[in-house]
Amino acid sequence: MWVVAGMVGVAVLVVLLCAALLFPELAEGMRRQGGLLAQEAGTYSQTRLGFFRRHWLVLLVAGILLVVPTTVILFTRQTVLLDDFQVDDMAESSSMIAQLLRGERLAPPPPAPPELFTTLEIRRLRPELVTADRRWEGVEADMQQRVLAIFEVMRRQYGYELVLVEGYRSPERQAALAAGGKATRAGAWQSCHQYGLGVDSALLRDGKLQWDMEDEWVRRGYTLYGQLAVQAGLDWGGNWQSIKDYVHVEMASSCRQARKERRAALTATP
Repeated sequence: MWVVAGMVGVAVLVVLLCAALLFPELAEGMRRQGGLLAQEAGTYSQTRLGFFRRHWLVLLVAGILLVVPTTVILFTRQTVLLDDFQVDDMAESSSMIAQLLRGERLAPPPPAPPELFTTLEIRRLRPELVTADRRWEGVEADMQQRVLAIFEVMRRQYGYELVLVEGYRSPERQAALAAGGKATRAGAWQSCHQYGLGVDSALLRDGKLQWDMEDEWVRRGYTLYGQLAVQAGLDWGGNWQSIKDYVHVEMASSCRQARKERRAALTATP
């Protein structure tokens, strides 16, 4: 942010300096008062036109030198990187996601060791995970493939291991979690988990699940996870406004349709 602000400030100074050097009559004209300003306005206009006629070639070359490099950068790169601002170029990731989704059906990984979810830290900070359903079979087939593609790209391209911490969630469990007020605000049948269209995943490092967004490695990992989720056609909880749920992704459009169909079925029931 500071780099961009600095560049804008330098650009403004350069423009003002060039204006003062190329058009001294402008500064002089602004100092004129009342009738003198009106009297000299016509003279200034003629002088400015004469300047452009005499130096049109120099101005044309300068304009080309300013416009051409910027145009080349915009048309040859999707992401412009500044020296002190490094981001991940997601073009390759997008291609890999697409290839995986077009290829053979991805197989879910072996179940994570149960002890990952029964540590003292988990029991103290996230006790709801101890009894969570981590079976891939409970995740809707299309949703499952998209999440597995994200897992694969995270592992291959960025060196992050992800673990499914919760897939399907029963309406009874959803209601209990909502009543607790910590894990979710959505009541029964309001969460995409009930329809197999929402999953929670966590980063794994050194045999432990990672949640601390103050950790740079963790923050980068969940940011990549969210970017890949968007590329795979999913919604990421980290982009939500009211509450940030960095571990959560869902197929929002299908979930809305599933809720609508359920309401219609309940209404039609005598």
